[in-house]
Amino acid sequence: MDSFFTAIRSLGVRRGPHRMLAGVCGGLADRFGVSPWLVRLLFVLSLVLPGSGVVVYGIAWILLPDENGVIPLQRSLTR
Repeated sequence: MDSFFTAIRSLGVRRGPHRMLAGVCGGLADRFGVSPWLVRLLFVLSLVLPGSGVVVYGIAWILLPDENGVIPLQRSLTR
């Protein structure tokens, strides 16, 4: 299981310091070098389109590490 979390960390996407909720949009913006507001706008637009934007955001939140490299899912599984 540790290799799974190591692979996630190696993607280079972290929940960023530009947080409004969980930092997923800010982390993606930092990784791809775009404005956090653009990523937030795209996320809001994904909510009105058919699909499951909220589910994807939730999955990203539990799988993406924060600035310290802590992944919420890994932390909850190791307790």
